[in-house]
Formats: sequence, structure tokens, C-alpha cells
Amino acid sequence: MELREMTYDDRFKVKELIQSSLKKLGFDKPGTAYFDPELNDLYSYYQRLEHGNYWIIEDSNRIIGGVGIAPFKGRICELQKLYLDESYQGKGLAKQLMDVALEFAEKHYEACYLETHTDLAAACLLYDKYEFELLEAPIEGSEHSAMDKWYLKRF
Repeated sequence: MELREMTYDDRFKVKELIQSSLKKLGFDKPGTAYFDPELNDLYSYYQRLEHGNYWIIEDSNRIIGGVGIAPFKGRICELQKLYLDESYQGKGLAKQLMDVALEFAEKHYEACYLETHTDLAAACLLYDKYEFELLEAPIEGSEHSAMDKWYLKRF
């Protein structure tokens, strides 16, 4: 298994991972990342961002996980599109993705924001372990209207 930065050639596999994960969870609906326009070329999207990046975990030429950091508002970034193939969950790989993303974020930002949903209980537990603070409402500029939990981690 290899944790590395996403390349141009990974873009369709990453889109498939994200959309198939969301579909299995019943989140293949408007207001979720399933319909984000940048999914068609996440590599180019993250390459255009100053202090943004996307990392993947690959196993035998198969992309099994990924996470991104993108500028959000001022000195706040957003943790985006953290997905892990269900057959690889529970092996500490989400922690590896979180570690690389937050290490990068801490070098460039004062805080990290994210949006999720109550139904994604394992994700919420992960954010709690990383000491993200649960917010009462989304930060202005939030794009995913179907999400109902918002977190912020200050560095």
C-alpha cells in the first residue's frame, strides 16, 4: 500500500471511489459531494489551489482512499472528500489520511473546517479523536446543504 499525492492519471479512479462510496451510503443526491463539478478532474482542481492538495492510498493499482485540503475562508482550510473503500475500513488508513492532510494544513492555515452528516458515525468519531470542535451551524460559504454536522479544528 502506498500513500501519495494524487496524479493526473488517478482522477477517474478517485471520482469512482467518491461516487461509489456516497451511493452505498445513500448520499448520491444534490447537496453532497456526489455532484461536485470538480469531481470530473480533481487533480486539476487541487493543482490550481494555493495551499491545496489531494492524497490517495493505492493498493495493487487500486485507489482505496483519499483526502483533500483546500482553502476555505481567510486562514481556514477545508478537509474535503475523505473516503475509504469499505473493505479497507478499520485498518488505520483513515488515520493515515487524516495525519498527512492535517500536517499539511497546519503549515498553511490557522484552522481546518469540515462538513459531514450524522449518519456517518464512524467519520464523526474520527473527527472527535482529532479534537475537531462541533459547531452549531456551518461557516458561511459552505456548499453541501445536505450535511448536518460541521466541525472546526484550530491549530
